[in-house]
Amino acid sequence: MKARTFVDTARLKVKAGDGGDGAASFRHEKFVPFGGPDGGDGGRGGNVLLVGDEDVDSLVAIWHEPERRAGNGGRGMGRYRHGSDGSDVRIPVPLGTVVRDEDTGREVCEIIRHGEAFVVAKGGAGGAGNVHFKSSVNQAPTRFTEGSKGEEATLRLDLKLLADVGLVGLPSAGKSSLLRAVTAAHPKVAAYPFTTLRPVMGTVVLPGAFSSFRMADIPGIVEGAHEGVGLGDAFLRHIERSRILVFVIDMAGVDGRDPADDYATLVSELRARDPELLERPRFVVANKMDLPAAREKLPEFVEKTGVEPMPVCAADGTGLEALVEALVAVLKPEARPAGRPDLPPEAGEGAAIAAARAAARAERRGGVAPAAARRRAPGAKRRAEKTGRESVPGHTPPRPIEGRGESPGAQDVVPEERFARLGSFLKR
Repeated sequence: MKARTFVDTARLKVKAGDGGDGAASFRHEKFVPFGGPDGGDGGRGGNVLLVGDEDVDSLVAIWHEPERRAGNGGRGMGRYRHGSDGSDVRIPVPLGTVVRDEDTGREVCEIIRHGEAFVVAKGGAGGAGNVHFKSSVNQAPTRFTEGSKGEEATLRLDLKLLADVGLVGLPSAGKSSLLRAVTAAHPKVAAYPFTTLRPVMGTVVLPGAFSSFRMADIPGIVEGAHEGVGLGDAFLRHIERSRILVFVIDMAGVDGRDPADDYATLVSELRARDPELLERPRFVVANKMDLPAAREKLPEFVEKTGVEPMPVCAADGTGLEALVEALVAVLKPEARPAGRPDLPPEAGEGAAIAAARAAARAERRGGVAPAAARRRAPGAKRRAEKTGRESVPGHTPPRPIEGRGESPGAQDVVPEERFARLGSFLKR
């Protein structure tokens, strides 16, 4: 059986850890009668968190392991010892994951940023030890409280890709070939319909501007897809976040279809799915313009639809540069800084101090620390130049000792007041 590599809908059952019970304990120690209560509190139960991860592109891991449990908190112990906290469970999910409660249908959260974490099941609180219940009238309490139960939930996770541009077209229109031509993605390309069975996303890199944008390719749409024909229209949710839609039309009609009818089908299916999709900016691309039939049908397409498409050929790259430029003009992607800074501005004083310490360790070992790590921490004073033994790496010069002045090599001098006290003691 072939393993599943892409899942965009999954069911997840989560159970947070229970809190640990408090302890009822008394101090038992020699020569300490009536030691009193010393029972510690129980530890908290572990949480279950969903964490956005840009390196994860599918819910297949959750599909294979649909139940997750966090650790329970430890029981409190004597001598005021706190029980251990339960271990958290962090579940990485792809960006664009929508989480809903399966029982009520209520949207719990939506994870769209890398590193964003959301607690979907909170661990129970630890119980109180008997030390909390002592009073003047009850000096030896045996009462303690149990830890509370952790939360449980059954969730439904739906993935919606975070793509700036969504490619829409009928089967064999050349969407995958276009994606391969402008990005580093490698979707399957073959001479038969429905080659693409799952969404594929690639990144269009603009080297000169140090910026990029994402482009998504979804399986082909056929007439009646909103009623379940073909692969259905469930994959259209992956372009619901796209700012621009690109209609890819097989202008040559290789499969015997009329390009104008293909365009009308796409508009009809998108309207049936969500009329708001047709209000977004869209480009119509006439693909396979290297074929004579495509050049013959282009004027007829313009006359029937009233749309002037952009002629391209994904096979040899003709017209793709103009298409990318047109998309950039609408998207206006922000330029990213060249390279990666050694110390981000938000790192603060703590990171600078840590880098300075790392540089000192590297120098003691005979290595050379990076330039960023050799920066002095904010507020740090430059060390005075030392000579001789003090300049040896790792050597700490002795501090000035009372009576020796500022020179560590000076002879011991007993202060006068200390000498007077010593004399009075000897006379006794």
